[in-house]
Amino acid sequence: MRFKQFSKKQKLALSWWTNPKYRSMDAIICDGAVRSGKTICMSMGFVSWAMTCFNGCSFAICGKTITSVRRNVFEPLATAMGAMGLTWIEKVSRNYIDINMSGRKNRFYLFGGRDESSASLIQGMTLAGILMDEVALMPRSFVEQAMARCSVPGSKMWFNCNPDNPYHWFYREWILKAQEKNALHLHFTMKDNPSLTPAIRKRYENLYSGVFYDRFILGKWTAASGVVYPMFSEATHTFDTAPECERFVVSCDYGTVNPSSFGLWGESGGVWYRLEEYYYDSRKEGVSRTDEEHYSGLERLIGDRTPDFIIVDPSAASFIECIRRHGKYHVRPAKNDVLSGIRRVGDALKSRSILISKDCTDCLREFSLYCWNEKSGGDIPVKENDHAMDDLRYFVSTVLNGSEDEFFVASVAR
Repeated sequence: MRFKQFSKKQKLALSWWTNPKYRSMDAIICDGAVRSGKTICMSMGFVSWAMTCFNGCSFAICGKTITSVRRNVFEPLATAMGAMGLTWIEKVSRNYIDINMSGRKNRFYLFGGRDESSASLIQGMTLAGILMDEVALMPRSFVEQAMARCSVPGSKMWFNCNPDNPYHWFYREWILKAQEKNALHLHFTMKDNPSLTPAIRKRYENLYSGVFYDRFILGKWTAASGVVYPMFSEATHTFDTAPECERFVVSCDYGTVNPSSFGLWGESGGVWYRLEEYYYDSRKEGVSRTDEEHYSGLERLIGDRTPDFIIVDPSAASFIECIRRHGKYHVRPAKNDVLSGIRRVGDALKSRSILISKDCTDCLREFSLYCWNEKSGGDIPVKENDHAMDDLRYFVSTVLNGSEDEFFVASVAR
C-alpha cells in the first residue's frame, strides 16, 4: 500500500508540529473545499504527533456522531496506520482505540457532538489533544468543553471543516482570530489534492450551484443570498406528460392558517415526477379547512393510485393522526433539517432526478419566489412562498435521502 504524492499544503497539515516555525502553536485549523485532502492528512498528522510526543495519555477524536467519526476518520486512518508502523485495538462498546508504537501506548476516545447535551459526555476528562472533524457542524458548547479538557502540557487542538456562513461562531472566533488564538490556519481547495484528476474536479464543480458552490467548491465562508434554487429552470425541470410510473409517494406540508401543500410523486426509470398537487391557502380563500377536509383533498389527489407512504412534517400531529385513523395510507414522518434538505433538493435538480409537471403551478410559482433571508445573519430562507418548497424538501430528504458524508482524499494503490 502506498499513497500518491501529497501536495505542499497536505504535507504541512501532516507535519506542522515538527516545523520550527509552527510547532509552538496551540492549534491547527484546516478549512476549505470538499475533496481537498483535509481529513486524512489531519488524522494521520494527529496520530503521528500523539504517538511521537506522548505515552500513556488520552486523546479525543470528535465528529458530528460516533458513526461519522468511525466512517470519516478512523476507517481511512486504519488503512494508513499499518504503513506508519502502528498497531491498535478498538473497543467498539467503549468507543475508544488503544494505539501502540515502539513501546508507546495512548488511548483515543471517539465522541459525537450532535447537540448541546453532548458537552456532558466529554466533561471531566483530561486530554493531551483533540481532533475535531467537521467542527462547524458541532454545537459551540461541545467544542469549547472539549477544548477545556486539553490540560496536559504540550497539548494541541486540531480542527477541520467545510465553510458555513460568515456569521458562524467558529469562523468569527477562530478562523478570523487564528493569530490571536496561536493557531495555524490552512485554507484548502481541490487543487491541493493531487489525487483528483481535472475530470473529477470538473464533476464536483457541476454538482453544486449558488451558496453551496461557493462553500463546497470555492471553499468560501459566504452568506446565502438571492433565490434558494438558482439552478431551477422551467425549460429544464418541467414536463408536459409523465411516463407510466411504477411507484407513488405523497409529500405534505400541512397548515391551518398557512397554506397546505401536498405533492403526488411518481417514479419511472430512476426519475421522480411531481405529477399533481393540492394547494390550499385559507387566507386567500377566506375559509379554513379542517383536518378531514384536507384529508378529502389528499384522497382526491391520490385517486386510484396506491402510494408507498405519505410523508408528513412530524409537527403536524393532528393531520398525521387523521390519516392514521382512516387506516388507508401509511404515514412516514418527514426528515426536516432545512439546510441539508435544501442542499439535497439542489443536488436533485442538478442531476434532474426530480421533474415538475407544468400543471403544478403553485410549486413552480414558489421556485421563483423562495429566497434567502439576507437580514437573518445565517442560512434561513424567508418564511413566505415556501409551502410547496417545504413539501418538495420533505420528499427529497426522505425518499432520495442524499448523502451527507464527508469525502476522503487519500489514493491507495493495491
